[in-house]
Amino acid sequence: MVEYIKIDGKILSVIVRNNYSEPGIHFFTGDNYSQQLAYMNHPKGKSIQPHVHNCIVRNVEYTQEVLFIKKGKLRVDFYDENKIYCESRILAEGDIILLATGGHGFEVLEDIEMVEVKQGPYSGEGDKTRFNGVEKSKINIIE
Repeated sequence: MVEYIKIDGKILSVIVRNNYSEPGIHFFTGDNYSQQLAYMNHPKGKSIQPHVHNCIVRNVEYTQEVLFIKKGKLRVDFYDENKIYCESRILAEGDIILLATGGHGFEVLEDIEMVEVKQGPYSGEGDKTRFNGVEKSKINIIE
């Protein structure tokens, strides 16, 4: 299953659940995203032509992150661009999430191992603005 978390028609996040399986190549992001997310499922013997990526200057305005959950459970809280809480989701082993726009916070629900991929170079504390998150009593987990 693939979930698109949207606020006012704008995609905050794309979640690819562990049980997603389709043959071929499926992109979940548009060509304009600075972080592309795709799923690939090919049969044994499929050849992908060797290639190199050309040097192309790109303008990245916002950091987009991809998290791969290897083990455990994680609650993701989604916020709009004004830091207003929207909703939450639970991620489990094998799930993948692209954090595209808006804000986000996390709570580890079970010991977790995850891999993060994002654009660089890292700009230190200037790379993000931290803010107080939602009160636990107001968390709305969408399943």
